[in-house]
Amino acid sequence: MRFVNKEMKKIDGIGLITGKPFYTEDLVANQEYLIVKLLRSPHAYAKIKSIDTTIALKVPGVEGIYTYKDVPQTMFTLAGQSYPEPSPYDRKILDEYVRYVGDPVAIVAAVDEESAEKAMKLIKVEYEVLEAVVDYEKALDSHILVHRDRAHINYDTIGYDNKRNLASSYLQEKGDVEKGFSESEVIIENTYYTQPQIHAMMETYRSASYFDVYGRLTVISSTQIPFHVRRHLARALDYPSSKIRVIKPKLGGGFGGKQTSVCEIYTAFVTLKTGKPTKIIYTRKETQAYSNTRHGMRLTVKIGSDREGNIKAIDIKVLSNTGAYGEHAPTVTSLVVYKTFPLYEKVPMRCKADIVYSNTMVGGAFRGYGATQGTFAVESAINELAHKLEMDPTEIRMKNLVNQSETISGDIKKCIQVGKEAFDWKNRKVVDMGNGKVRASGMAVTMQGSGIAGLDTGSATVKFHDSGDFTLMIGVTDMGQGCDTVLTQMAAEILEVPMDNIVLNAADTDVSPYDPGAYASSGTYVTGNAVIIACEKMKKEILASASKLMNKDIDELEYTGEYVEAKDGTRLTLKEIAIRSVGFEGKNQITTTGTWGGENSPPPFIASFAEVEVDTLTGETNVVDFLSVVDCGIPINPALARVQVEGGIAQGIGLALTEEIIIDKNGKLLQDTLMQYKIPSRKDLGVKVEVLFSYSNEPTGPFGAKSIGEVVINTPAPAIADAIYMATKSRVRSLPITSEKLFWKMYSK
Repeated sequence: MRFVNKEMKKIDGIGLITGKPFYTEDLVANQEYLIVKLLRSPHAYAKIKSIDTTIALKVPGVEGIYTYKDVPQTMFTLAGQSYPEPSPYDRKILDEYVRYVGDPVAIVAAVDEESAEKAMKLIKVEYEVLEAVVDYEKALDSHILVHRDRAHINYDTIGYDNKRNLASSYLQEKGDVEKGFSESEVIIENTYYTQPQIHAMMETYRSASYFDVYGRLTVISSTQIPFHVRRHLARALDYPSSKIRVIKPKLGGGFGGKQTSVCEIYTAFVTLKTGKPTKIIYTRKETQAYSNTRHGMRLTVKIGSDREGNIKAIDIKVLSNTGAYGEHAPTVTSLVVYKTFPLYEKVPMRCKADIVYSNTMVGGAFRGYGATQGTFAVESAINELAHKLEMDPTEIRMKNLVNQSETISGDIKKCIQVGKEAFDWKNRKVVDMGNGKVRASGMAVTMQGSGIAGLDTGSATVKFHDSGDFTLMIGVTDMGQGCDTVLTQMAAEILEVPMDNIVLNAADTDVSPYDPGAYASSGTYVTGNAVIIACEKMKKEILASASKLMNKDIDELEYTGEYVEAKDGTRLTLKEIAIRSVGFEGKNQITTTGTWGGENSPPPFIASFAEVEVDTLTGETNVVDFLSVVDCGIPINPALARVQVEGGIAQGIGLALTEEIIIDKNGKLLQDTLMQYKIPSRKDLGVKVEVLFSYSNEPTGPFGAKSIGEVVINTPAPAIADAIYMATKSRVRSLPITSEKLFWKMYSK
């Protein structure tokens, strides 16, 4: 292969590092846009008794101030998921009730930021402060109802019950769990906590709106889900989809946060009301404290086995916090099941989950999407069982993990074997480094999926230009992961032309073919298959056009990339075919589209090994060595795949050790800047990170590829937690494992 499985440079790399104007604010910075600001609730739960905007409206430069009385009363969800969305429709643009600190109370539009800020200070709001449920562990069946009125739901199967503060609930079981426990000689049961994690992408939430020359509402947004944004706007604003266009420029990161339509609705609403261009740019504080986070969860895991380490049953009880609104509530927590049950295929497993409302910031999508939380709990429990049985954690997994089979490409056990050798696992002993510092190692495994089986589809359109070049039009969103490059590589491979001959056009709902967006690890696998279909069709269409132009039977012709050649040696170059096809002679502008959706979601696998150094005098922990062995099928671009793994490891280390969220008794999030919320930089880590690929061939994947974007974040936390235990004999089951937590755990003995 010329382009696939090759370390090609990102097609947008030079533009990005030289600061070309690619981002949302770049496209609107030098134009006159009204500035939109949101007045936000200072209370976790309150009813708005009155709002007086009289004085605020007199501030020079203020164009409008809007309250819950001015907006449509349509209920909707902001979750970026294919229709019909499983998340409950439980919010309005503005509501009489505010349900968390930061919930919008009023929309202010002014000619500049200073005028908007001044007006916000002059709005007089009288609140009836209500008792809030800030601790999600107290939310289920509380006398405090976060939502007094029932939401609209598309599915009766999500287990919604607002009278119990349930946004969703479910029970899943495979095999006879109770029988498994009755046959167990050893049973352990422990509770694990994963914190709400903040995305902390560098580009905060932002969007701009205006009416184009045709009178259509155009929205420019830093979003992962342009087509879903259009649908949400049409519903919430009661405005025709045909009159809405969403354009996605480059994204400065998303990590799942921009799979929720956080801010687009406010600029769109103001543009509809005023007829003027508008823009909103969230501050870092708004992005940190008033948008969405990973779902915080409490997971109780019970495991039974015989004394040889053959696991007989696993039971998981989950309480998940969706916060004030139910975006992604049914789907995130379900991945606790979908990404742990198949790993331990032979083991009877059960999971009962309740996803509750509380008066805190909204839970949303975050890289790993529930599999991260489930992996921490289940893999930690597997490690604890191994230690109780005095077994090597790798060996207990080799006994119980799914085997390679005809239905599952790849081999998680092979990942473990490769990792053990590369990490020199058998010689990684607990080592006293002196001065109170101890080194030890831990490991964990995980899986994810590739797209959403039986639901999401991706499309790609290829256009053949009169110059003999191609435009590849896609709707999937590149937010830094490199899918624009990877998909161009695939197109070049099929069309047999240099990558420079392919122009990439992405994510404009007027131009791009439909794509649900960048989530569920679908870019390479789902949209990649669509690209292959579109390009194969293109080759056939070019041959058909050449057949007509050359007056030869199509069976006599061969497509070579540079030209089409007949058996008698006559040929036409692609440029000749192109220019004659679009002209009077051919009357044929060749454009092809491919659409693909999978019936399965083939899992990528990872086995990870971590060595930590713990200062036993302070509890400070540093990761000093980390290895991940990844089975993502055939990596289309190994360099980009490796960077994906390294970035996921860094985020996973942050989840494990430093990224702490504290919500005070009044519902205020304290880590509302990057000074308080500690994401690890490359310098902070000081860690040796090694990535190895365990190649497999996924028959349903493009060129044998599976996904890689999400699976990479799941293993650091359980591997690091077990390494810390090995170093200190103190088990911290609540993330992040800060020095304070570990110190008190060590010395409380």
